[in-house]
Amino acid sequence: MAVNRMFRTCPTTGLVFHQPAERLIIVNAVTAVVFLLIGGLLALGVVLTRWPAVHWLAADRFYQVLTAHGINMLIFWIIFFEIAGLYFCSAVLLKSRLATPRMAWAGYGLMLIGALVNNYAVLRGDSSVMMTSYVPMSAHWSFYLGLILFAVGALVACFVFFGTLVVAKSERTYVGSVPLVTFGAITAAIIAVFTIASGAIILIPTFLWSLGLISHIDPLMYRTIWWAFGHSSQQINVAAHISVWYAIAAIVFGAKPLSERVSRMAFLLYIFFLQLASAHHLLVDPGLSSNWKIFNTSYAMYLAVLASMVHGLTVPGAIEVAQREKGYNHGLFQWLRKAPWGNPVFSGMFISLIGFGFLGGISGVMMGTEQLNLIIHNTLYVPGHFHATVVIGTTLAFMALTYFLIPVLFRREVMFPGMAKWQPYVFGFGMYGVALFLMAAGTLGVPRRDWDITFAGNTFPYEFPGAAFLMLGLAGISGLIAIVGGGMYLLNTVGSVFLGKRVVTPGFAYVRAADGVAPAPKPVSAAITGHGSAVGAWGLVAPGTFSFAMVFLASFVLYYFINWKYLATVWPLK
Repeated sequence: MAVNRMFRTCPTTGLVFHQPAERLIIVNAVTAVVFLLIGGLLALGVVLTRWPAVHWLAADRFYQVLTAHGINMLIFWIIFFEIAGLYFCSAVLLKSRLATPRMAWAGYGLMLIGALVNNYAVLRGDSSVMMTSYVPMSAHWSFYLGLILFAVGALVACFVFFGTLVVAKSERTYVGSVPLVTFGAITAAIIAVFTIASGAIILIPTFLWSLGLISHIDPLMYRTIWWAFGHSSQQINVAAHISVWYAIAAIVFGAKPLSERVSRMAFLLYIFFLQLASAHHLLVDPGLSSNWKIFNTSYAMYLAVLASMVHGLTVPGAIEVAQREKGYNHGLFQWLRKAPWGNPVFSGMFISLIGFGFLGGISGVMMGTEQLNLIIHNTLYVPGHFHATVVIGTTLAFMALTYFLIPVLFRREVMFPGMAKWQPYVFGFGMYGVALFLMAAGTLGVPRRDWDITFAGNTFPYEFPGAAFLMLGLAGISGLIAIVGGGMYLLNTVGSVFLGKRVVTPGFAYVRAADGVAPAPKPVSAAITGHGSAVGAWGLVAPGTFSFAMVFLASFVLYYFINWKYLATVWPLK
């Protein structure tokens, strides 16, 4: 069988694209954006219903919209984009051909069919079980079948990714170890295999249960195994978007990590410990032992948190070192003031990094503490937290990378550069507000699964403090701002890809590998695929980043003990 070895080299960046890999990256990325559009439209219904002054949708429609919004945003949009990222980090960064393109297309087909089948099930109106789909609530059998097909397709894509690594190694398309960005993608793919296996273990019997072939699914067993799938999906996202941070630091600044070896060790800690964070969804479940809960929420969790703190230090630290080498040495923060804030690739990444660290990171550690989890577990604090991690952290990082890929991968100019300049700020700070105000409402006790917190017409009503309604109103306004920012991204992305001015490449052509596929590396290509650390000796080479780290530590300690104070107020209750 003939192997397609047709490549093209981007004249600006020096990145090398294998033709089948390029097509698969494009189609997965475009499909991801389509599901982002669907999820964004559904978000409007969620935002305007959670806002008590508007309270737009009826109860049945609200839970249907909430189910579709969660699955399209947290699963379909993100994982389609991540599959495109896996192919980019393997075939493109390693200058390799893609292993088994036909299998990759088969995986894509399964993912697309699964996503469409699942959306069909929710639109039927009898599968409004939300993303968690807890039994004994039962969805239509097609709901579970769609998720299973999607998961199998994603698993196929992961194996194609691993196969491409083998091809690149055997054909010696790179020298030494894989680049750090590719190493991060490997971390994400390994966690993905664990995640998908966990999903199969519980979703397949639940699918059979929905058909009547199995009489009973134990709810505690379902929750325990499902969260190994549901929360570990977020761990894929963490490894993926941190890889994007490193990539953008290299693309924009030519930055190297403060210590590549330490950064790689931090990714390894994710593989061993990060998926254990799913325990914070189970801390109120009576069927799990205290020993299990204590281990997962202390010793194991600390190592996962350590890994994130390493990345949170080394990415901005690498940028600071690169900026100081360019002469921006005045004071603690000239390097940051002189950063290209008008470049959406950088601004989106940095807003993502700060939001994920301060809002997602601090709240995640607090939620992962067994005692503190009791006061916020089933409140709006939880969606506030994962909007900080999944949306600010992952989605905004992916948006930032898109602005780099439009001219490099799609060979189109950005249609509305002025809009692109402001989009990360509108979306990012709008989502900052959503996360903060939802967490504030959750701290006041507002539940996360109730359609109407006024409990109008109930025999035993409960009245929340007025501040809770204020927080939900502010969350609604922030949500609308974020939706506008998402619309700006979609308009610019879709317009640029399909209608934007084509980037003219003199003498552009795909060439065979034998004709020379590895020209002298351009700065961007060399930065992303290069090795080494930013500093070769110990010393305070990034004082500005160190100052940020101290602010983070102070914020964390203060917030942590404030929540212990909140917990103390409920202890007298018997």
